[in-house]
Amino acid sequence: STSLPEYFVVPSSLADQDLKLYSYSFIGRRMPLWSWNHPNGSALVRMANIKDVLQQRRIDQRICNAITRSHPLRSDVYKSDLDKCLPTIQEIQAAHIKLKQLCVNEPFDETEEKWLSSLENTRWLEYIR
Repeated sequence: STSLPEYFVVPSSLADQDLKLYSYSFIGRRMPLWSWNHPNGSALVRMANIKDVLQQRRIDQRICNAITRSHPLRSDVYKSDLDKCLPTIQEIQAAHIKLKQLCVNEPFDETEEKWLSSLENTRWLEYIR
C-alpha cells in the first residue's frame, strides 16, 4: 500500500506470506496498523475494511488471534467500527465552517443571547470530544 509507512509493527505470529496474501483483501491494501501502545499492554490497531465479505470473518479472526497472542496479558481484542460511530469528514468540515461563522463573521452583540446554543448547534465540540 502506498499509504502505509515504510515500517510498521506486525504480530510475530503472522507470517510474511500471510501478510502478503491478506493485504489484497483489504481496501487500498491497508493492512492492520499498530498505531498506539499503552504501558499496560493496551494497543490501538487501525484496520481498513475487508473487500471480500466471504473471507472477512476468517481473515479478521486470524489477525485478531495474532494480536491477542502478542498482547502481554493475552487480552481479547475489542473491535469498534469507527465508520458507524464517528462523523464523516464532510460533517466535520461543515461543523468547522459553522464554528468559524459563529466566531468570526457574526457580530457578537446580535448573537450573545443565543451564543452557547449556537455553538452547540455547530456540533464542533461534540466532534472534537
